[in-house]
Amino acid sequence: MTADILRIHPDEPEPERVAQAVASLQNGNVVAIPTDTFYGLAVDPVNLRAVERIYEIKKRARHKPLSLLVADVPQAYELARGLDTAFDRLAEKFWPGPLTLVVKAGSKLPLRVTANTGNVALRVPEAEIPRAIVSQLGLPITATSANLAGLPECTYAQGVRDQLGDKIPLIVDGGPTARSTATTIVDLSGGGNSWMILREGAIPTHEIVLALQR
Repeated sequence: MTADILRIHPDEPEPERVAQAVASLQNGNVVAIPTDTFYGLAVDPVNLRAVERIYEIKKRARHKPLSLLVADVPQAYELARGLDTAFDRLAEKFWPGPLTLVVKAGSKLPLRVTANTGNVALRVPEAEIPRAIVSQLGLPITATSANLAGLPECTYAQGVRDQLGDKIPLIVDGGPTARSTATTIVDLSGGGNSWMILREGAIPTHEIVLALQR
């Protein structure tokens, strides 16, 4: 099996092509899609068999939770609990964009997606394709990078095909990703407006500090 390539316009995603990607996700498949940082592996997060397949494909440690892409801030509120002003300030300033926020997971998400941590990492991407897929699917999608453990992340569809082409049925080709730097990850799961930077990426630490000091 070699993955099919589905080309979708990065700025104006064609609804009928987005529907093809959504149908594959609804069938329980793992689909590689472009985000604004790297290509990622998307599944329906409520389909636990599909979630498990991501861990198998990537040879990813089972204790590592999967990040989720959402279409907008209201959808993030539906999936999380205990959000405070630190979340609001960062989301307002940096979403859509390369910022992943770790928050307490709400009851709608299976514990498997959180790797039994009770936390979930959420992001509204700048890229149009994943937002269109999430909107049409009506659910968030996973977004762990589309690469094998120990190999580099992919900024082109062909890179995904080279690494994972025999392991997944579909790769959405939206051209090169806008960035080649990982997202910044901020942990807000402690509550009480506490925060901690887990990874500095596309957004420098000082910008996070400035946003939270407003």
